[in-house]
Order: sequence, then structure tokens, then C-alpha cells
Amino acid sequence: MKRSIQKGFTLIELMIVVAIIGILAAIAIPQYQTYVAKSQVSRVMSETGSLRTAVEACILDGKLKPVALGTAPKADECDVGATQSNLLGTALDIYTGLNVSIGDQATDVTTITAKFGGNAAVALKTQTLVWTRAVSGTWGCHTTVDTKYRPAGCSASAAGTGSGTGSGTP
Repeated sequence: MKRSIQKGFTLIELMIVVAIIGILAAIAIPQYQTYVAKSQVSRVMSETGSLRTAVEACILDGKLKPVALGTAPKADECDVGATQSNLLGTALDIYTGLNVSIGDQATDVTTITAKFGGNAAVALKTQTLVWTRAVSGTWGCHTTVDTKYRPAGCSASAAGTGSGTGSGTP
């Protein structure tokens, strides 16, 4: 009798390979989604944190009213130089996710509020990240995102905290 030579994988071998790939995917995909969400929070923290310098300059210059979106700043208005971010606001209007509120005096509380939306991870939608300038002139970061996504240097806060007296959208 002639022995037949095996020319491929058996069904059992293929099923084992598919099962191993399935197990690895079940572990890797959630970890990757967590990584993406965490990096998006860090990116928004960095983007909004860079606006603090412009806000400080406006406060020191006595420009305590943020400029309206799409208009040229007047002499008493603050242009913080915010650029569009695909992680903030809505898909149609990404500026709705950023609000700068400067107090009526240099010693009033000032806030930079970023609301996640747009292309942000599903776990971040409707969450906020707020930079608050205290009366003493120091800045602090607070966010409503889950602990596993929160970057170092940004503490937990309740939704809607950190409002100032003046308001406007850059």
C-alpha cells in the first residue's frame, strides 16, 4: 500500500489557530481602545493647556473678554489663538467644544473648558477637561473622564464645575 502524503492542515489544526487568534484579539482590542482614549485625553490636555499662556497675556493686558469666533478682535478683546480640534465639539461644529471664560478682574476665576465630542473615543464623548485659574494666579486641571484615561496632573471633578464670570468662545 502506498501512503498518502499530507498536503495541508487538518480541520482541527485550523480551528486551534482561529481560537488562538480570537483569544488574542479579545485581549488586545480593549487594551488598544483604552490606549487611544488615554492618548486623546492627553492631547486635549496639551492643546488646551497651551492656551493658558495666551489667556495670562490677555489678563495682564486688561483684555478680559474673549473674541467671538470668526471675528477680528477689538481692542478690549482677547484672542487666545485657539485652533480647531477634531476631538472637541460636534461633528458639524467643533468649536462648540471649547469655551474660554475670563473673569471681570484679573483676580477673578478664569476657566478654559474643553468638551469631548467629534472624533473622540466613545468613552470620552460628553466628558470635559477644565483648566481653572485660581484667584492666586495658579492653574489647575480637572476632568470628568474615567480614572483609567486621566493623565497625571489632572484631577477628578464633577461635571460642570469651574465657571467664571465672563464668557465667550474663542
